[in-house]
Amino acid sequence: MPAAQKKPVVIVTRKLPDVVETRMCELFDTRLNADDKPFTQAQLIEAAGVADVLVPTVTDRVDRSVLTQAGPKLRLIANFGTGVDNVDLDTARNRGILVTNTPGVLTEDTADMTMALILAVPRRLAEGAAYMRDPATKWQGWSPTWMLGRRIYNKRLGIVGMGRIGQAVARRAKAFGLQIHYHNRRRLGEEIEEELEATFWESLDQMLTRVDIVSINCPHTPGTYHLLSARRLKLLKPTAYLVNTARGEVVDENALARLLETGAIAGAGLDVFEHEPAVNPRLLASNRVVALPHMSSATIEGRIDMGEKVIINIKAFADGHAPPDRVHPAMF
Repeated sequence: MPAAQKKPVVIVTRKLPDVVETRMCELFDTRLNADDKPFTQAQLIEAAGVADVLVPTVTDRVDRSVLTQAGPKLRLIANFGTGVDNVDLDTARNRGILVTNTPGVLTEDTADMTMALILAVPRRLAEGAAYMRDPATKWQGWSPTWMLGRRIYNKRLGIVGMGRIGQAVARRAKAFGLQIHYHNRRRLGEEIEEELEATFWESLDQMLTRVDIVSINCPHTPGTYHLLSARRLKLLKPTAYLVNTARGEVVDENALARLLETGAIAGAGLDVFEHEPAVNPRLLASNRVVALPHMSSATIEGRIDMGEKVIINIKAFADGHAPPDRVHPAMF
């Protein structure tokens, strides 16, 4: 896009932090979503028909049906999020539409929440907090055998996906005295393994049988859909816990619910779900589950950092340069 051209039309599908929206309006011809209601598919198609740049979020399904009806002006999808499984990348590439994301800025926030769930589930924090607030119950005071959880110190943590977030989780977990194990598409370098005192497992199955807590930190791709399948979940020890702050589609939720109901695994901490915003009612009914509303990345600082990355990507594109966070670098 030539630099002399008028400001690009940028359509944002959800409300973003005020400071981000203000800067977007200063730089671009920006159309905001003031009421913050998710776009319908019809609204996404309409936006794709008139925008130069579409700024969706992870909940917007920018699929083939949307992209095949995109107008000739649409040349950039600047995704507000790290994951891009909400965008049909093949169709975007075939139509010459560049896709960017916001990598790196949510690493620490997501790792913090992962560690919080690693603590909360074995120690029954949500269950205890709910008991204290329930008007139907009255706490009778301390008891040596009531509300007993399990110690995490010296337990084995198995991390599925050892990218930026997985490594950040490992650093936190190591400080809590957990032994770090991991499964990844590629083995980490020797220096990182030594720093984290991490044990690599080429076989996910073998790792799952040996660990006490599993943390899922891999992206959702066709290859990771139901990576934690019914068969693999059955490999976990009855005393094991599962924590997922990545994507719900990585876990077979119905199988997980069955195992929790029968006590075949000890508990789960879930910030993401397979069919968001719908949540499997069997998971919500279980006192073995700590369920959160997809809030691992929900910090003010993180959202602003994401917005700044989106702005940088759009500005670079509008100025005729390659955006730094392009998902399809080969297009340039």
